[in-house]
Amino acid sequence: MADRAYLELLTRRLADEGKLIEAGWVSLRLMAIPLDAGATQLEAMHMAFMAGAQHLFSSMLTMLDPEEEITEADLKKMDLINKELEVFRNEVMLKFTKSQGSA
Repeated sequence: MADRAYLELLTRRLADEGKLIEAGWVSLRLMAIPLDAGATQLEAMHMAFMAGAQHLFSSMLTMLDPEEEITEADLKKMDLINKELEVFRNEVMLKFTKSQGSA
């Protein structure tokens, strides 16, 4: 079973060590996954989280124009990714806020 205080310290340490994606996983763990979640569930969710991060990062590298300087097309693509993730973030926050408020 995970301890909330420990996970918060781990999040800070990972961010300090340059492990921003792993810190994001820990934040998700804190916000959305019950502390008593089983090892199999945690492993599957961690795999899905990291796979999503890897997909996004490799897709960004592939889709960017090959020039050294950032192009307008690059900026547009990044803006579209940002908008897509903002929709997801807002949906999660709405769901999380509702579930916290109804408890």
